[in-house]
Amino acid sequence: MRRSQESLRSHGAVVISIHWVTALLVLTAFLMAPEESEGRPGEELAGQFHEILGLTIFLLTLLRLVWKCFAATPALPSAPRWMELGSKVVQWTLYGLLLATPLTAIAGVWLEGHALNLGVFGDIPPMVPKYPDAGESVTEIHTVMGDALIWLAGLHATAALFHHFVLRDDVLLFMLPIRWLRKRLS
Repeated sequence: MRRSQESLRSHGAVVISIHWVTALLVLTAFLMAPEESEGRPGEELAGQFHEILGLTIFLLTLLRLVWKCFAATPALPSAPRWMELGSKVVQWTLYGLLLATPLTAIAGVWLEGHALNLGVFGDIPPMVPKYPDAGESVTEIHTVMGDALIWLAGLHATAALFHHFVLRDDVLLFMLPIRWLRKRLS
């Protein structure tokens, strides 16, 4: 199973890649989120792109969680118990939001009676009975979860910067994608 390795200086390339690609996709999906007022030029294309990004985020998160079960992880610097607990709560809440936010989008769209539109990849027709009021409510939950995801990711990034610049430990360095940048910042 999963083991921690004292000599491991950072997460593996797969985890680091998934982490940063997911972060970029979440930010892009948030910025591309469809507006309340439909009918603007390009709105349909932006909606399709947003749905594709959401599904990709969902799949990457599943892959990351499966990988997490088997990959070795670096031993992080020791920290106060409350900080370690807070880190775990934020990490698992992020995973939960990365999975639940796309699922609420799919449920909302289907409950409103619409197909999940993936552009050139085609449509996925509703797999649940049409119930527009519930769909609207679930879509509102999706929006709140998306906002919460952005805020929590911001807190996560701020904590990593706090570790690097205030605590002066290697937490941030474990997730940097480029070796020379890791060396430069250490």
